[in-house]
Amino acid sequence: MKKMSYKFRIPKDAGWLLPGLQVKRWFGLIIVGTIIALLGLCVIFNMRPVYFAVGILKYIAVTVNQDLLGAVLVILGAYVFILGWKNTNYSILDLNQDRDRHAILESLYKRRKLNNGPKIVAVGGGTGLSTMLKGIKKLTNNITAVVTVGDDGGSSGRLRHEMGILPPGDIRNCIAALADDEDLVTKLFQYRFKMGEGLEGHSFGNLFLTALCAITGNMVRAVQESSKVLNIRGRVLPSTLDDMKLAAEMDDGSIVEGESNIPETGKKIKRLFTQPANCKALPEVLKAIKDADLIILGPGSLYTSVIPNLLIKEISAAISKSKAKKIYVCNIMTQPGETTDYTASQHVQAILDHAGYSNMFEAVLVNNSLPEDLSPDYQKANSYPVLVDIDEIKKKNINVVSTRLYEENDQKYVRHSPARLARAISYWYKKQLKDKKEKAKK
Repeated sequence: MKKMSYKFRIPKDAGWLLPGLQVKRWFGLIIVGTIIALLGLCVIFNMRPVYFAVGILKYIAVTVNQDLLGAVLVILGAYVFILGWKNTNYSILDLNQDRDRHAILESLYKRRKLNNGPKIVAVGGGTGLSTMLKGIKKLTNNITAVVTVGDDGGSSGRLRHEMGILPPGDIRNCIAALADDEDLVTKLFQYRFKMGEGLEGHSFGNLFLTALCAITGNMVRAVQESSKVLNIRGRVLPSTLDDMKLAAEMDDGSIVEGESNIPETGKKIKRLFTQPANCKALPEVLKAIKDADLIILGPGSLYTSVIPNLLIKEISAAISKSKAKKIYVCNIMTQPGETTDYTASQHVQAILDHAGYSNMFEAVLVNNSLPEDLSPDYQKANSYPVLVDIDEIKKKNINVVSTRLYEENDQKYVRHSPARLARAISYWYKKQLKDKKEKAKK
């Protein structure tokens, strides 16, 4: 004879009782208020309803098992209460579809949980930063993305030159990364016009931010308002509101001006600097760094995405002084024109040299594996996997965290995986907290 197995499934509506939603306290308050109101009514009617109810309960208690009766009354009362409370809220929110109702419960639970996550500051720019943000937004809502404003190419460069605003491209990418990727508004924000006089090459998000900047008066307000439209997790801040432009001294002594021109020379970069020399950091950025639990540098173009933020002296000083856990995410492949033939330790040294501090981070996160059939385009472009010279990195009193970080697309190009990045950073951060607690106990 086959044994029959039964699976007990918790009703979906019981999700309202999950810990972390901060709902049960209001359930309790409603119940207390209801009891007090009922007692008031009983007093008004000379307690006769109480005597009548007690009489009925005494009769039932004599004839029915008390444990069974109590359990049935508790379950029935809880069910009726939750049903009424739930449908009241659904009515107020005008949610008629079951899918929408369960989605809002799931969304509420996730948001409450993520609101208690660590305070993370991610510093960088370009596609590297936006890629990482897609992953870490699933760990916490307390994210501050600090974005470089040195871009002078493409749509951003045109708007910067013609409208006199900060380049919106990297900011737009980060806003979109922190929003819901499936949302129609996000896709609209990233839409790039393929034709049209004056429109071709521009993205809708860049134009939207430019218009908001004109309306609100500055890019920070524009970013805040656009972030509300997309309901992003966290916030995006430009590293400075100054009209910062990048310049580089090459190994032959020549000076190249403009972010878009630096990688095109084919020469080795000796030193990167800004024009003007002393750009002022955004106060909100400095406060976020001070309050951070975790600071992440990179990934992204070393000289045109990561280091430009650190050339702002106040930002480098704030990161150096910060008591947060700090980690640098190294690139997977070298970048022609910027980091040709660079090892991981040379990436690290370039950051430390330009920041002016030796304690900018305590660990480097590196990729430790690659597919066998990389795209031949890499070799044609003189781009190769970054060699991880662990011993050289450790000489700088910096730890190495090595794991698989890449994902491969159909063209055999490798990129950082948002999910793998988030898991690796989260695991390292939690391990640091655990080790700190264990040391405190000793």
